[in-house]
Amino acid sequence: MRSKRLKFVAKIICAATFFGNMPVSAHHSFAMFDFSKTVTIKGTVKQFQWTNPHVILWVYTDPDPSQTAPEVWAIELTSPGNLTRTGWTRHALNTGDRLEVDISPLRDGTHGGAFKKAVVEGSGQTLVSNLRAQEKPELE
Repeated sequence: MRSKRLKFVAKIICAATFFGNMPVSAHHSFAMFDFSKTVTIKGTVKQFQWTNPHVILWVYTDPDPSQTAPEVWAIELTSPGNLTRTGWTRHALNTGDRLEVDISPLRDGTHGGAFKKAVVEGSGQTLVSNLRAQEKPELE
């Protein structure tokens, strides 16, 4: 009985070692975003999180007359490395910046989406990013 258990454990260790060393092509699906739609939000940068695996832009939206407070939207970009290769820096957006952002919204209707483009008020700076294209393994 003990011999069978040891063989079983050895097989699990070998399998874990084998599969643990295989490359991973993607860490999650983008099915949560509706890439067939574009939503434009206007607001103020709450926070620009320059972190792996994905940069997140938090935006307070300008409340419409029916709202008592601004909404907070979470907007996902690609990794800092991918953004750096396309000219972005961790200082591309700053807390308090006013902007207009185009996103592919979340399918479930919650306040978030995949970043497409932002135009910063005042400077007119335009920032673009294509989440799906930049997450492809062959990106250099």
